Amino acid sequence: MRPRRFSATGPLKGRIRVPGDKSISHRSIMLGALAVGETCVTGLLEGEDVLSTAAAMRAMGATITRDEDGMWHVHGVGVGGLLQPQQALDMGNSGTSTRLLMGLVASHPITATFIGDASLSKRPMGRVIDPLSMMGAEFTSSPGGRLPLTLRGLSPAVPIEYRLPVASAQVKSAILLAGLNTPGITTVIEPVPTRDHSERMLHGFGAELTVEIAADGARVIRVTGEAELKPQNITVPGDPSSAAFFVVAALLVEGSDLIVENVGLNPTRAALFDVLRLMGGSIEELDRRDVGGEPVADLRVRHSLLTGIDVDPAVVPSMVDEFPVLFVAAALAKGRTVTTGLEELRVKESDRISVMRIALEQAGGRVTETEDGLIIDGTGGEPLRGANNAPVATHLDHRIAMSMAIAGLVSRGGVEVDDTRPIATSFPMFESLLAQVSGT
Repeated sequence: MRPRRFSATGPLKGRIRVPGDKSISHRSIMLGALAVGETCVTGLLEGEDVLSTAAAMRAMGATITRDEDGMWHVHGVGVGGLLQPQQALDMGNSGTSTRLLMGLVASHPITATFIGDASLSKRPMGRVIDPLSMMGAEFTSSPGGRLPLTLRGLSPAVPIEYRLPVASAQVKSAILLAGLNTPGITTVIEPVPTRDHSERMLHGFGAELTVEIAADGARVIRVTGEAELKPQNITVPGDPSSAAFFVVAALLVEGSDLIVENVGLNPTRAALFDVLRLMGGSIEELDRRDVGGEPVADLRVRHSLLTGIDVDPAVVPSMVDEFPVLFVAAALAKGRTVTTGLEELRVKESDRISVMRIALEQAGGRVTETEDGLIIDGTGGEPLRGANNAPVATHLDHRIAMSMAIAGLVSRGGVEVDDTRPIATSFPMFESLLAQVSGT
């Protein structure tokens, strides 16, 4: 355990650059490993989750190195060229690594065992196991479809048409990645759009991929198998999920005027910023541009008095990871914020609905938990009381830890987070950047 108390600071000022987007970082390593030749990646997020992906791809034959200047080089083995790993693939805390790599392995004639830490080992993998089993892969898992899990891939696998029962970019991506080495056309139908980094990047690497909108509004994504991927030079934009903590902090801390540079604004990821604007937040886009097929801008954020709203459940897939820090923003807003349609949050690194309700109540927030969300009555801009009695429990969840750190900045008594170590899984620089912009 590494506890730390976060307390009120001065206003957040200056310019910062958050680490590279985690979703794009994972996929750049995986697809680079499936291309023939050298893929070069700048701005890669060097958190533990992405390093788990890199280690797994090395174990299956790819050569992956890092220059001193931070440039990563991936020498791929080609689609169909993955090798039998000699030991279990340790996924650490990364659900993305696990689910996407299960898709990759499923259509190769190899057997791989996936293991992870205590938090990851509680997370169900059944929603990925089901479609990959239809393609011919065989699984032996722990009870409830959990890790440790052994997957025996099939080559050639069977192309399927699969309609997602629950909106999930990870499940969609796992099927598409399995389809790369499957003869014929693999089709995924998603009734609700989810983050589309896989489609954008597969297209960029030269996969034959199409996206159509069906009569009922669903997205129909088709990938043609036995693909030949071409190596790429990739610049990873800043992660909007990491930027979210600093955007909310600058909105809440009086006198703040902060620029967060190079933030990825993919419309399937950036709904939090739209929701905060609806609440009255001053978030201005500067120098909007396109980097590697992804929209990017610098965000200027100034302190604002927020007003509670009913958050449209249709935006959930586009900001599912940002709800913990939105709950903090709502706790300081004027009036009531209502969130619904958040069932997915109960099966993240922790039950983020219940854990955030308990943590915010401990810090003095007024929160009601429902089956699929939280109802939060804000303070109208007044600081929270703070959590003086005991540390808030983060349950090994990096986003809970960072969200409650931000709550500590806008509290009278501060908030002690029980363990800051999980932050390294996604945002190793979080605490040093926070100190930099707040002058502490």
